[in-house]
Amino acid sequence: MNTHFLPLVNWGLGTIMIAIFAVVCVILVAVIYSLASNDKKAPNTESTKESEHTNSNP
Repeated sequence: MNTHFLPLVNWGLGTIMIAIFAVVCVILVAVIYSLASNDKKAPNTESTKESEHTNSNP
């Protein structure tokens, strides 16, 4: 009587796709965090110019 069993959801494939999506999200968050924490600040050119002017005038 149960010859017409039709699975409507493939849980194995869905689980794999969700896992891959989660790994990609974690990698993107790690890259953004790494870029934000390793931000190199440019030297302040205004303070450098002011110190040159004060040192050149006795």
